[in-house]
Amino acid sequence: MERNALEHAAPHGRGLADDLDALARQAQARRRMLGWLASAAGVSLVGGIGSAVAQETVDPLAGRRCVADPEETAGPYPADGTNHAAGSTSDILTSSGIVRSDIRPSFLGSSTIAQGVPLTLTLTVANTNASCETLAGLAIYLWHCDRDGAYSLYTAPAESYLRGVQVTDDLGQVTFTTIFPACYPGRWPHIHFEVYQSLSTATNGRNALLTSQLALPKAICETVYANASGYSASVGHLQAVSLRSDMVFGDNTLVQLKAMTPRMAGSVAAGYNAAATIGLAA
Repeated sequence: MERNALEHAAPHGRGLADDLDALARQAQARRRMLGWLASAAGVSLVGGIGSAVAQETVDPLAGRRCVADPEETAGPYPADGTNHAAGSTSDILTSSGIVRSDIRPSFLGSSTIAQGVPLTLTLTVANTNASCETLAGLAIYLWHCDRDGAYSLYTAPAESYLRGVQVTDDLGQVTFTTIFPACYPGRWPHIHFEVYQSLSTATNGRNALLTSQLALPKAICETVYANASGYSASVGHLQAVSLRSDMVFGDNTLVQLKAMTPRMAGSVAAGYNAAATIGLAA
């Protein structure tokens, strides 16, 4: 099972916009309180809102912003050598063919192509300890569920689609061609990833520099699930969850949630392009 669900006294929001507004109000109130305390005590609280808002690094020359992505669970379906599937250790990272940009086809014993709304995702890895300098030569393993909410090698055991590894180029970027994932019960729509020092170390999840997840924007999810073939079950699942109630994203800060939500543009008919910056304290 993934991380135990967090309990929240507040009612569920309506997605990223509402949740970010609520978090912003909470952070603002905390800033006012800390400012008052600092004034009363005659001390300076530099960056002093503790865990309420994560630190954001800004490159003064390029204006690039990056946030250190939080460590998150790999979940029950990583296929990275850290757990089992069908009674044996599942590690697709050691399989020939895993290094690829288009992750829609299966490549182990099956040639099935995952169906769904096309999604092209570009990730940029930036060093939060060096003014957001981009990092070349890192390996990124990316995986997610299909439009039915199933994961290859596990709940879709005959398939190996929607998993792949790419190495960041001179701009610190990788691009994956995939499909828009479903929303399944109990989780906000998401994409998993792991970052490795190099391709040679990307053989087991225990070697990862960072394991985290991307949260998909609610407005795009609603559009895809309501209008694209094969996603009808996701409509109700999305209505039953919020970022605040999600067992992974529920304890993240305003700044972190912004960084973990890709910028997206496109349509159901034409597909979507998405981009996000992965902040790594290298």
